Amino acid sequence: MEIKFNGEHTFPVPREVLWTHLNDPKVLTVCLPGCTGMEQIGEDVYETSLKLQVASVGGTFTGKIALTDKVEPAECHMQMEGSGTIGHATGRAAFELEEVSDSETRMVYTGTGDVGGLVAGVGQRVLGGVTKYLTRRFLTTLDKYLADEAVAAKGDGNTNPS
Repeated sequence: MEIKFNGEHTFPVPREVLWTHLNDPKVLTVCLPGCTGMEQIGEDVYETSLKLQVASVGGTFTGKIALTDKVEPAECHMQMEGSGTIGHATGRAAFELEEVSDSETRMVYTGTGDVGGLVAGVGQRVLGGVTKYLTRRFLTTLDKYLADEAVAAKGDGNTNPS
């Protein structure tokens, strides 16, 4: 069953900062919904493990994510594949980072995926809604991560010896 998604989101950070975070497996492990681990196994290739709930169907997935066609700090394509207790999935996605200002970056993203197995049984409409929900959750979690990091950086820079 094919799933398509696209959208855009503006982050309150410079493009280079966002690029760095989107290429950091530690950040992605924290921000990707359900991600329980991400390990680099090659140049721009990562093995991942996820625990997901789709409607009444829940389980674990393991798979690979490969980052390709990178044009730093402007765009990147991804290929994903995985399988687990509730089915299998493959997908492709791309994002472009557009500088809005010195302190804001717009991400424009598109993607397609194909799922099979038990998870596909929940139907196209439910899977589309879950895809939108997981994408929003990733974006808002990354927003929070970036904001927390900015606050921590300001705190580090405000040392005032008495």
